[in-house]
Amino acid sequence: MSVEERNELDHNTIQPNRRSFLVRNVLAIGAIAATALADSTSNSVAGPPGRPDWAPPDWAPSRAKCLLRGTEIRTLEGDRRIEDLVAGDVLPTHFGGNRTVQWVGRYIYKKSDAAKPWHSDVRPIRIARSALAPNVPSRDLFVTSWHCLYVDGVLVPAGSLVNGTTIAPYSADELDELEYFHVKLASHDVIYAEGAECETLVRVDEGASNFADYYRRYGRPEAEEAPCAPLVYYEGRRGQIASRLRSAVSPWLDRRTKLDLIRDRLEERGLALAA
Repeated sequence: MSVEERNELDHNTIQPNRRSFLVRNVLAIGAIAATALADSTSNSVAGPPGRPDWAPPDWAPSRAKCLLRGTEIRTLEGDRRIEDLVAGDVLPTHFGGNRTVQWVGRYIYKKSDAAKPWHSDVRPIRIARSALAPNVPSRDLFVTSWHCLYVDGVLVPAGSLVNGTTIAPYSADELDELEYFHVKLASHDVIYAEGAECETLVRVDEGASNFADYYRRYGRPEAEEAPCAPLVYYEGRRGQIASRLRSAVSPWLDRRTKLDLIRDRLEERGLALAA
C-alpha cells in the first residue's frame, strides 16, 4: 500500500471517530440546556420541617449527597440495605479499614405538584450495573447528583459523570416521595454501595428528618470534615458546557482536565456496553 493510500485510509477511519466525538459532545451541551429549561418548570420540593421550599446551597460540596432507599451497603456481615443500618454496624472502608457507623441520616423530599417532574438536584442519578468497571456497581445504584463516587483517586459528584447511557438522571416520575440515607462515620471515608466506592457523610445538618436523634447522641454537629480525597466537580451548567467543549475539540487540541478524562472514559465504556 502506498503512502497516499495509507493516508487516505487513516483519513477515512479516524475522521468519522473525531466527528462522532464532536457530535456527541455538542448533543450533550444541548441536553444540559434542556435540563435547565426543565428545571424552570419543575417541582418546588417540600423538605424536612423548617425547610418547606428546599433548594441546594450555592456552594457545591454542601449540597445534598445521599443514597436512595434500598441501596445495598457492604458490612462485615454481608450486604445490607442502607435503611437497615444502625449505629454500631461495622463497614469496610477504602482508607480507614473496618470502621463503625456513628449515625445514618435520613432525608425525605416530597413533590408539591404530582404532575410536575422532580427538580434535577433532587431526582436520583442512575449508575447502571458495570458502569464504572466490570460488575461495579454490582446492580443499578441510585444517588443524588452531588453524592461523590471515588474514581481514579478523586471524589467526583455523580452529576459530573452523566453520560446519557450508563450514568444518567432517573426521572422517578412514579414516586411522589424520595427517601435518601447517608452514613456518618467518625471522619470522612469511602464505603461500598452496590460494590461501588462512595463517600460517607461529610457534614451533618439540621435538614435530616432524624437530626434530633443525632443531636441526642452527639450534640451540636462539628464543622464540615476534611475530605478523605481530592474533590473535583463542575461548577454549574457553565462548567459542564465548558467541559464538553474541551472534550469536543480534544482530538485536535487536548486541554481536558482530570475530571473531563474520567467522564469521557466512562462515557466510552457506556457506549461499548450499549453496543
